[in-house]
Amino acid sequence: MVFINEQGVDPALEYQGDDEALHYLIKNIDKYIATARWRKTDSGVKLERFAVLPDYRNTGVGKVILDAVLKDVKPLKSAIYLHAQEKAVNFYLKNNFIVEGNMFMEAGIKHYKMVYGG
Repeated sequence: MVFINEQGVDPALEYQGDDEALHYLIKNIDKYIATARWRKTDSGVKLERFAVLPDYRNTGVGKVILDAVLKDVKPLKSAIYLHAQEKAVNFYLKNNFIVEGNMFMEAGIKHYKMVYGG
């Protein structure tokens, strides 16, 4: 919903990698308000599709779902990385991620590769 409706991401791109990913959802009463997923890649563990509905942003929900994912992937002892949208970089910096490399375009949106340093 966030990626397709709000940001205009092609639905075909949105679901790439779904089958091999482990998905997370946060539900508030009868409404899903946040989502995330991770999957193993040749480069380590890639965190993906972090999204929080607009009404729930800046409430701590993003940190809750990020912490849940990190708790599960840290024991895998693999590099943990993600492609952060430009507007989310500060959130990840506050959560022990480090920018690696230059800005690049993905699905028509500015992104930065970030690696977990915690």
